[in-house]
Amino acid sequence: MLTERHLEIFIALAEEEHFGAAAQRVGITQPPLSQGLRRLEALLGVRLFERERGVFLTEEGALLLPHARRALAALAELRETGAREHADGRRLRLGLAPEVPAPLAADVAAAPVRAGDRTRISTVTAPTAALLSDVASGRLDLAVVRHPSVLHGLAAGQVILLPTWILAPARPADDVGSAPRRLPVAVRPRGEAPAAHDLFVDTLASRGRRVETVVVADERAGLALVAAGQAVLVTADEGLTASRVERRRATDPPLPLRLRVVWNPRRPGSGDPAGTARLLEDVLAREAAR
Repeated sequence: MLTERHLEIFIALAEEEHFGAAAQRVGITQPPLSQGLRRLEALLGVRLFERERGVFLTEEGALLLPHARRALAALAELRETGAREHADGRRLRLGLAPEVPAPLAADVAAAPVRAGDRTRISTVTAPTAALLSDVASGRLDLAVVRHPSVLHGLAAGQVILLPTWILAPARPADDVGSAPRRLPVAVRPRGEAPAAHDLFVDTLASRGRRVETVVVADERAGLALVAAGQAVLVTADEGLTASRVERRRATDPPLPLRLRVVWNPRRPGSGDPAGTARLLEDVLAREAAR
């Protein structure tokens, strides 16, 4: 296995061109330095130094040197970053589903800091399926995802139901008495959250009516279709509106945005994810109770 020590030995020897000086530079004696060099050459399958008349890089060694320097510098930077984060407090990598309204997402991300936790927050917005994968792999510590979802062993908090609004094209004044047109519902791609998508469509169809949908990349695209008179949109964002768009509460049938916080209980070194999840849930619950 290639190690940081191998790189240190190689760079020291390339720059000092002397086994004794290189060994002193890396803080070891000459025999283990020579042994480390032999292991590195065996790992790479090339000869890195000519040793017959002094110590000089071979052609392969000269090609390796700039890469080894960059790798060693990157490792040092990584350690320094980790030390800073440790000194400043724990880092929390948080994922948020795009359906979470922006003001609420900001409040959720700020919750640990407001609670006095010395935590450095980084956030990403991604579809529920991607967030679940990132939490499982350790790329994220927690995520707010749509419910229901297949969790595959992830832990999850309570389900929070956020109220939603139906956005529809405003009807002209001279058209109020006529029957409203049945427009397709703007939805995000099913693959982003299959179970939640199916529950939403099934709820729309619960009165026995066929539901037509049109796929949009995000709610802004959905709003544009509504304003153009081509679709209706269900959103939890109370600030999402435009001219020639009417809003009403989505209560018949009820179409709440179902959210929950998930984390991986098998990932070490993530602090108290269950406790942090409760902080995030409190923010979501307050919004749901408004």
